Amino acid sequence: MTTPSFVPGRRRLLQAGTGLGLAALTPARVLAQAGNKNIRIGYQKSSTLLTILKANGTLEKLLAPTGAKISWHEFTSGLPLLEALNVGGVDLSADVADTVPVFAQAAGAQLAYVAQESPSPAAQAIVVRSDTPLRKVTDLKGRKVAVTKAAGVHYLLIATLEKAGLKFSDVDVAYLSPADGRAAFERGSVDAWVTWDPFLAGVQRQSPVRILADGRDVADYQRDYLASASFAQARPDVLRVVFDELRKTGTWVKQQPREAAAFLAPLWGLDADTIALANGRRSYEVRAVRPDSLGEQQRIADTFLAAGLLPRKVNTADVAIWTPQQAG
Repeated sequence: MTTPSFVPGRRRLLQAGTGLGLAALTPARVLAQAGNKNIRIGYQKSSTLLTILKANGTLEKLLAPTGAKISWHEFTSGLPLLEALNVGGVDLSADVADTVPVFAQAAGAQLAYVAQESPSPAAQAIVVRSDTPLRKVTDLKGRKVAVTKAAGVHYLLIATLEKAGLKFSDVDVAYLSPADGRAAFERGSVDAWVTWDPFLAGVQRQSPVRILADGRDVADYQRDYLASASFAQARPDVLRVVFDELRKTGTWVKQQPREAAAFLAPLWGLDADTIALANGRRSYEVRAVRPDSLGEQQRIADTFLAAGLLPRKVNTADVAIWTPQQAG
């Protein structure tokens, strides 16, 4: 028999009133969530698995007996998505890069991890135009680089520069959304663009570019699914269904890559070959979140703090974790 449960963060700190975990929830908030049949799901273009579930109406069908009404809300990237989760604009968040919850925690968000995709380090990269003289990371010094703030690529850029002996301040950073980043890159307004799939595969297939560096040996790039802590406590029945369907869908994408690419093509407005390239670099292995799987997030948090990009120190263990555990 399978039952959902919570693994809290560091209990002593949560009970001290950090506002980051389930101990901070009031009964009124939990009851309000439990009585609300509307389930608002936030996603972005790179949210492959939930995009498939949305298109198929899978969650609507499975949750219909509970009276749940699902609405879908698209965001340009992970940071605005988790900001919406923090202020109560959505209840569930599709996968975001492991950097994004760090920024949400720094803002005092009450989050619960629901699931995690295993690492996909090659699914994000620093790209330059093929006619550029830039051929190694150290060549980026003094150059203008487009990156999406708080996304996984933000950490990738910092970590890659550090590995090459450079500081984040050694480059001229332009914080841009994926769409604006690509436009700036292609018109030559920036020298390099740091992006992730499927945007990475799109620019590789449609423009003359080369990869300067990707996340291998630098950033694991695990993608996390989250809920507001109050929703996670009030609706474990919903999370169980979502978790199971994410796992099934992830398995299908990897086992049937051509079929999955053909299915996603009209939804993403990309050709199937581009999508197959992107999907080949993503693990799509959905698993329960363990506290020890968040180790890189602490390194990410400390790196952003040292770079002056976080307002305060974040302890990534101070977070609620929902897990499907085997019982009895």
